[in-house]
Amino acid sequence: MHIWAVANQKGGVGKTTTVVSLAGLLADQGFDVLMLDLDPHGSLTSYFRYDPDTLEHSGYDLFLHNGQVDAELPARLLLNTSHDRINLIPASTAMATLERRAVGSDGMGLVVSKALAYLWDRFDYVLIDSPPVLGVLMVNALAACERLIVPVQTEFLAIKGLERMVRTLAMINKARTKKLNYYILPTFFDRRTQASLQSLRLLKRTYPNEIAQAVIPVDTKFRNASTQGVVPSAIDPSTHGVRAYGMLMRSLLAAEKREQEQSGK
Repeated sequence: MHIWAVANQKGGVGKTTTVVSLAGLLADQGFDVLMLDLDPHGSLTSYFRYDPDTLEHSGYDLFLHNGQVDAELPARLLLNTSHDRINLIPASTAMATLERRAVGSDGMGLVVSKALAYLWDRFDYVLIDSPPVLGVLMVNALAACERLIVPVQTEFLAIKGLERMVRTLAMINKARTKKLNYYILPTFFDRRTQASLQSLRLLKRTYPNEIAQAVIPVDTKFRNASTQGVVPSAIDPSTHGVRAYGMLMRSLLAAEKREQEQSGK
């Protein structure tokens, strides 16, 4: 199992679209994929026509026992999606109360890691959609993942907000035994506007070693896919946005292969 997380301490940058697009492309390649929604807003959950306000069971259940996870619980939380190779552990709005519950409880930052261990042989990839707030849910995502994607809207204020996320990652890496590799992903790029062009140049200049080669354009097909509750590649695999995410997926898979080869030497 490989675990990728998508996070940024700013909302509206394309986190859910990134999770759904990558999950669809991986599933199209024949991989079994789990999506885990850790955002109390539940955008990923709503995408696949589940209601975060009314779900009886959700990822919230994982956090109810002071950091301990029942071995059978994660599998019971799995929901089907429109793609037969993709499952979802949904979010619920009750997750917004977890910060208060986590105070004074040891081990609450590793709940997701423990839960995914019970699903290790069932899925090839796990993609985590994180909330735009540094707290127990984002900490769980960052602790569990091997690779992090940080979508950043190509506009000035979003880039300024990225500085907070980079500081958070520096702090997280001090606590991890293995450094967390992260990729800054430019999103909502519109080559017709100077704002987008200047923002992309600034990202490349400021983060030359972290920025992904892929640049995600504005693409109305993403909206069409969400309206139908399907992954974008099911709408049109040749659209500019899907092709850009395909480029990102291939670079992530290549990086994994290089690391496996190096560790095998």
